[in-house]
Amino acid sequence: MAHPLHHAESSARKFGGVPSDYQSIHDWFDASKEHLALFTHRAMRHHAQGLFEAERVFGLTLTNSAGRDIPVRWIGEQHVREDCQGRIPSMADWLRRIQPESWMANGHIDRHVGSEPYGDPRVAWASEVAAGRTLLGLKDWMAARATQTTQSA
Repeated sequence: MAHPLHHAESSARKFGGVPSDYQSIHDWFDASKEHLALFTHRAMRHHAQGLFEAERVFGLTLTNSAGRDIPVRWIGEQHVREDCQGRIPSMADWLRRIQPESWMANGHIDRHVGSEPYGDPRVAWASEVAAGRTLLGLKDWMAARATQTTQSA
């Protein structure tokens, strides 16, 4: 696994300037090593979408110490190619290889328990207004509803 410094040195050889011109970009691509120090950390940013995200973070170009404007995407492409055997995978290439686990697919909706309004109270209020069951504004309707709930408990 290459260190970001090695990528930065490679960028300086390829585009001119010095490694420190490129260090922050290569550090950004490898920041996910903080969470997982295995090559699979690359699934976070080492793909085509990651290249465009790098542009959003660092801008479209950087001016190196030699005065040359270098597209950030070129720097990112160099990094990804060096780490991914010469190719730039898509995010889907990485995600398709995730081994599904049961905890990933067992989402659930928490059932509402209690007297507080659940979800967006404006929906219930609007239907009450439309049905002619209240003339109150939303804030007053919510206060009246809370009072009714407290009294019935």
